[in-house]
Amino acid sequence: MYTQDELRDIASKFVIYGDFLVAVPFGSGHINDTYQLTYDQGGVRLHYTMQRINHAVFHHPEQVMENMDRVTRHLLNKIHAERIETKKRTLRLLRTYTNQPCVQDHRGNYWRAYVFVENARSYDVLESPKQAYMAAQAFGDFQCNLVDLPGPRLHETIPNFHNTPKRVEALEAAIKSDKAGRARQVRHEIDFIMKRREETEKLLKLNAEGSIPERITHNDTKVNNILIDDLTGEGICVIDLDTVMPGLALYDFGDMVRAGTSAAEEDEVNLEKVGMRFEMYEALFRGFLSSAGGFLTPAERENLPFAGKLITLETAIRFLTDYLEGDVYFKTRRPHHNLDRCRNQLKIVESIESQMNEMKKLLKQA
Repeated sequence: MYTQDELRDIASKFVIYGDFLVAVPFGSGHINDTYQLTYDQGGVRLHYTMQRINHAVFHHPEQVMENMDRVTRHLLNKIHAERIETKKRTLRLLRTYTNQPCVQDHRGNYWRAYVFVENARSYDVLESPKQAYMAAQAFGDFQCNLVDLPGPRLHETIPNFHNTPKRVEALEAAIKSDKAGRARQVRHEIDFIMKRREETEKLLKLNAEGSIPERITHNDTKVNNILIDDLTGEGICVIDLDTVMPGLALYDFGDMVRAGTSAAEEDEVNLEKVGMRFEMYEALFRGFLSSAGGFLTPAERENLPFAGKLITLETAIRFLTDYLEGDVYFKTRRPHHNLDRCRNQLKIVESIESQMNEMKKLLKQA
């Protein structure tokens, strides 16, 4: 934990005018530590966001920040060119007094800061099909606007992040080592995953064949990574850009389905509450196509229904792997938290499978 004096000192490295008042924990992310900063600027209280980059997960924080800097500058240039209101449309990184996008503190941790987006919020569970449509449209816009990002290929901030076959291999290694002595109690979950192992290679094979191209993608499009405007209900700003890197468009859509269609949060233990709501899927599908449909290939469109199943299964694999390794990656708040998350995701996989025909019908209609 950091004291207020330590947080004040870190914030002082960024070009922020006014007097520091307080820093309070903010958000529900699993990986980074996020704080809302409050400053007094001439009697007006303004807010900023400051985050510690978890370098146990992101081994090269400077590469994360180079990606983020390039992407946000590109998006801001497009917004300016279109002459639309800019304050909420993209994250705006603050610079340090040496014109860098991040600082390193006395403990060796890396920090970044950006303007806090007012009068907008994220949701852990989408409340209506309209919200789902707007969120998916915003993520589709995000992908569309990065198609023409100039310069070299972005860094892979987490190599093989959505390489599902490698996630299965990591699970097998965790089962074999059984560091926490938990493998015997999760045989059902292991069997469920292994029965679907062959399917995990599908999108990578299509990518290798050239029918699904590599794109610049967010790679973590859970619903709380989009800010929804309080007044209009519009999806206005994509956040949490640590994992923006080369990937497949279907990964982003699949994660939206995983995180945006269930009526319950991802650690809900009452599995009767968990499952894919088709009306939410349809809203995500139509919203994503409204903005991203113009650049998707036929193979990308065809595999939109499968994408949700794949990424949900992959996420279950990641939770189960972490559980078997002793909960070393994801933040947990109770015993068996990662196992609860895994079972939740596997229930969504079952629900998606049971509605796959309806999803394919919707695709044909579109």
